[in-house]
Amino acid sequence: MTRKIIALVDGSIYSQSVCEHAAWVAQRSGWAVELLHVLGRREGAEKADYSGSIALGARTALLEELAELDAQRARLVSHRGRAILEDARAVLDGAGINEITTRLRHGDIVDTVAEQEAGTEMILIGKRGEAADFARGHLGSNLERIVRASTKPVFVAARAFKPITRVLIAYDGGASAMRAVEHVARTPLYRDLQVSVVTVGNPSDAVHKQLSDAKAALQAAGVAAEADIVTGQAETALAKLVEAASFDMVIMGAYGHSRIRSLIIGSTTTEMIRSCKVPIVLVR
Repeated sequence: MTRKIIALVDGSIYSQSVCEHAAWVAQRSGWAVELLHVLGRREGAEKADYSGSIALGARTALLEELAELDAQRARLVSHRGRAILEDARAVLDGAGINEITTRLRHGDIVDTVAEQEAGTEMILIGKRGEAADFARGHLGSNLERIVRASTKPVFVAARAFKPITRVLIAYDGGASAMRAVEHVARTPLYRDLQVSVVTVGNPSDAVHKQLSDAKAALQAAGVAAEADIVTGQAETALAKLVEAASFDMVIMGAYGHSRIRSLIIGSTTTEMIRSCKVPIVLVR
């Protein structure tokens, strides 16, 4: 089975970035790209039953006209979906990616992703959806649902693509954070990048040991790595470090027991993803 990534595209301003990041991932890993656009149930081709909502005396022709309007809307939504996929494919074609497939599906996006996950190495999604310009303080409604449901790393694309050379791993020593380190160690995507393993807290022998072990695991896999400890609140300290040290990507475990662990699926996570202007890879 061909190894692939799934890039979720919609009509939002983030889709361009998702495609450009997907091209970057494909170029470095050799994985194929599957572009996926999902039409929600309300956007699908289901025909509404108007018979119970029209007053007595309505002519059959009116019912037929309303049904035809509904069918036309469904066709337009499908045409729009195909146009979105064609535009996304053009971005990848322009980047020289050869193995590209496109899929247009109806239904719930989480269920659809779950059905397509077999053989998938990573899911790419924009930080916000089609209402991004109107809800700058809110993350995409499907982002948390996909992170909760997916068994694969989820790559959350920032608004704009920029070359990635420096990567920060947010590390707390928990199982999820350890899997994030393992993900970096075994994935060709991160070769030749500068990787820093960072924890938030007070220096101690135990913390130094955790960082040393994580650094050693990365170095054993051929990944150049450094380690550091910062103090403060995890969501603010890490975001400040990302900006001050010009990191291009953050990788973190999706679940955990410490302050870093609470970054995912909770208010602290939301603040972290909001405040970081770089892509974030979430590892289960």
